[in-house]
Amino acid sequence: MDPNLDATNGGEIAVALGASGARGLAHVLVVEAFDELGVKPAAIAGASMGAVVGAAWAAGVSGRDMRLHATNLVRNRADLIARVLRARVGRFMDVFSGGLGNPVLLDGERILDLFWPKAVPDRFSELRIPFRAVATDFFGRGEYLFDAGPLAPAVAASMAIPGLFRPVEIEGRVYVDGGVTDPLPYRCLMGKSRYVLACDVTGGPVLAERTSPAPFEAMFGAAQIMQGSIIGQMLKTSRPHALLRPDVDRFRVLDFFAAQQIFAAAEPMKDEIKRAVERAMKSAVA
Repeated sequence: MDPNLDATNGGEIAVALGASGARGLAHVLVVEAFDELGVKPAAIAGASMGAVVGAAWAAGVSGRDMRLHATNLVRNRADLIARVLRARVGRFMDVFSGGLGNPVLLDGERILDLFWPKAVPDRFSELRIPFRAVATDFFGRGEYLFDAGPLAPAVAASMAIPGLFRPVEIEGRVYVDGGVTDPLPYRCLMGKSRYVLACDVTGGPVLAERTSPAPFEAMFGAAQIMQGSIIGQMLKTSRPHALLRPDVDRFRVLDFFAAQQIFAAAEPMKDEIKRAVERAMKSAVA
């Protein structure tokens, strides 16, 4: 970084981290780039996997520690699967009851308890950087921003992908994945910071010819197509100052065992982030 730049000017920069399952591991490279510059953002907003990474970042977890944590988790496949199985909810008969229980669904808060770094606190007020988690109010049919109260339920709501995670009930309302309504939550940061940087991991077209997708792949892939369409419409009306799109298109929503490959694919993005941050900081001191 230019030695004439004061890292405290990072207070002018806000960061939005988007939704898209395992592709969201690429957000760890955003954190690493800021760490290497010695800059902390003024605010962070995240949807789904972006909320998982964003909350850890806001808690003060470094990008390096996030990468090591994720790499260690996926190294032992049997242990990881066992952890996930412990987060299942419901009984088989719940499939037919119409309730929220379902034996193939996961409890998001249990998943976070099993997989989040221990440094992540219990409440928004304990975070070091202001943070917002975007979820979708299922019955209200709209976006909802969490920025206060218990942290884990809010992030669990933000990542409650329909068909994979159980919807989350908070104060009498039911929430699902934030990616359903706002898969790249930069708009809630516009006007609050001088410069907004957004990382979109929904991915573009897959050009290679492929066979017909399996049911789960089709469901999650369709959700990614939907999210990409929503972002496209959002960008027609307002744009973040910097839009990052790491090369993670080839990875699927549940490709968490490919963490190392996702990190490698997103690595070139770090230089782009550093240039964007330096431009923002130079404009702030001009």
